[in-house]
Amino acid sequence: MIAPPYDEWFPDAPIDGTYGYDLAGLRAVAPVPAPPGFADTWRRWRREAAGVSVRAEATPLGRRGAHDVFEVSFGTLDGLRLRGWLGMPAAGGARVGVVHSHGYGGRDAPDFSRVPADAAVILPVARGLGALNTGIGAPSAAERHVLHGIRDPEAYAIGRCAVDLWSAGDALVEIAGDLPLYLVGESFGGGICALALPWDDRVIGATLIVPSFGQYDIRLQVPCAGSGEPVRRYVAGHPEARDGLRLFDASTAATFARVPVRVEAALWDASVPAPGQFAVANAVAQAEAEGSGARFELEVLPAGHAEYPGMLRVTAAAAKATRTHISACLGATAPRG
Repeated sequence: MIAPPYDEWFPDAPIDGTYGYDLAGLRAVAPVPAPPGFADTWRRWRREAAGVSVRAEATPLGRRGAHDVFEVSFGTLDGLRLRGWLGMPAAGGARVGVVHSHGYGGRDAPDFSRVPADAAVILPVARGLGALNTGIGAPSAAERHVLHGIRDPEAYAIGRCAVDLWSAGDALVEIAGDLPLYLVGESFGGGICALALPWDDRVIGATLIVPSFGQYDIRLQVPCAGSGEPVRRYVAGHPEARDGLRLFDASTAATFARVPVRVEAALWDASVPAPGQFAVANAVAQAEAEGSGARFELEVLPAGHAEYPGMLRVTAAAAKATRTHISACLGATAPRG
């Protein structure tokens, strides 16, 4: 694969978003091995989340395309009640439920581009973030959010946001019925989806788009323009925090994948370093090779977190590929009930 002309695309970029890697080098980045107790801790958090009564409430907002849209609220761990959006198929019953997370910019409105017409979807807004949950359970500024609770694994915002995806799935099922679930997440959302997906038996597949929080051994060594930078600086001054972060490495979690996972990873990204993204992708490939039941699909993007020539075409094709992946995962799943 010939690298795009990044010097022409991003002449004023303060960081080389390739970090010195070509595609071969990125495909060789290893995920971080699981520390002792990694899986047991995440399974415990899954049990704790399953014990929460989400008491989902939905307020109708009208129709958008193939979906009737609602604002939804639901309970989660720590006694919080979070809000987001819900879409129900306007033409009939749903075959699958999509839990669709977002990036660190928050979410101002629902986006159905990756959602099939026959899918129910919940688009939760992460705790603390806009537009619906500003200041609820965590600070709203990304540079503070990513550090919130970092000294205590039981309270760290990144882990709590991953846990909240399970509660969002519970809310979707409570409203739409007992559906298989599919996870979609981009950047921050891709990272927390990677953390959440191995531990929920309802999940039949996922799309992780330029996922964050992968490969902290590299992530903590390189500067970036995204949320990883305040973490890197914090750990430089508080090296004891590195041990706590081992529970929140998306590349580690992805080695436990047992379902088909589609990863869109970028060759150039100054916000979420490319080697971290590919570590998550390579972890899914490793899980597949080990016979876990995972099936790996990779799309290599020219760049992430930046506009570039042809981006709209790439984005539209990727959205269609996710919809196709959801249908394929449904076709490979035995009927429920």
